Amino acid sequence: MLRAQGDRPGALAAYTQSLALNEALAARDVANTVWQANLSASHTRIGDMLRAQGDGQGALVAYGKSLAIREALVTRDPANNGRQNALALSHIGIGDVRMAAAGGRPAALAAYRRSLEICEMLVGRDPPNTDWQRNLAVSHERIGDVLVAQGDRQSALTAYRRSLAINETLIGRDPANTDWRRNLAVSHERIGDVLMMESDRSGAEAAYATSLAIRQSLAAQDPTNTDWQQDLSIAHERMGNVLALEDDGGGTGGKIGALAAYRKSLAINLGLVTRDPSNATWQRNLSVSHIKVGDMLLAGGDRWDAVEAWREGLAVREALLARDPGDAARQADVKWLQARLAALPRASVRERATFALRWLAGLAGLSRYTSRSDGH
Repeated sequence: MLRAQGDRPGALAAYTQSLALNEALAARDVANTVWQANLSASHTRIGDMLRAQGDGQGALVAYGKSLAIREALVTRDPANNGRQNALALSHIGIGDVRMAAAGGRPAALAAYRRSLEICEMLVGRDPPNTDWQRNLAVSHERIGDVLVAQGDRQSALTAYRRSLAINETLIGRDPANTDWRRNLAVSHERIGDVLMMESDRSGAEAAYATSLAIRQSLAAQDPTNTDWQQDLSIAHERMGNVLALEDDGGGTGGKIGALAAYRKSLAINLGLVTRDPSNATWQRNLSVSHIKVGDMLLAGGDRWDAVEAWREGLAVREALLARDPGDAARQADVKWLQARLAALPRASVRERATFALRWLAGLAGLSRYTSRSDGH
């Protein structure tokens, strides 16, 4: 409950207390497989919280302890599908931590492939089991992520399409399952990302459009679900990215379509930040939306509105940096955008005059700037 409410320190404290109890029980009777399994689950949950708090090394240690217990349990009873599945999930957790660490991609790929082997075995034992099918799809997806990072896009595309096929099969069994619908949207999104890298714009746009439609359906089903709202914002952003590469034609592609997509993403991010101003991820996403809108405005020749959008994004990033001045990533975010603003060519006299007129027109609606009785 504490984890669901966003109280990570409280959740970690509760999991740590549970771990101490499970360690005591497991020490009393090392042959008790239930107590051993509970101990491994405690280590996993602690690893999850440490990872969420940015402690990758601590998470790796916790996941490693869980993995060792689960390997021992599987050795005792290889036919136990539940224990095999738990082992597969441990490999995925370790792979996720390795993937986020510098130089960790080879180790991450090895962990994901071990998970894939176990999941394929489980699906072979019990094909109708949707849990095994879903975990198999996740393994393919994670392998695809590593392959993309390593530059092997074609192999990554193959992995993503295998994950997509499984997710489509699951949706066919239960079209109303929101988790599976979201997973399906992710598969289309990942495929779209690779096709974008391969300069297949039409293929990428089709994949993004399918993902967007699913995201819109989910967000409409429950507007209060912030995860689905964030997903929808990202889907609009990706559509903007592919539309920005097209020529302006009928008004749905090119800069016009991209600007509209980025503004939809911006509106959602503004709503999320309003709900929780302390959420740093949402704040950064908001800054990205402002920057993307500014990029399209500048591409369309609207320098002043572009600068204003960039300054909005910079203000958000400066506020984030003020929360944690030592954060290198936030420092880089601010410096990069400051450099972009500084690199803009000096405005012409005509542009400055146009901006002045816009500014005065905006002030006309304020009572303290209304015209005097003499007409001036």
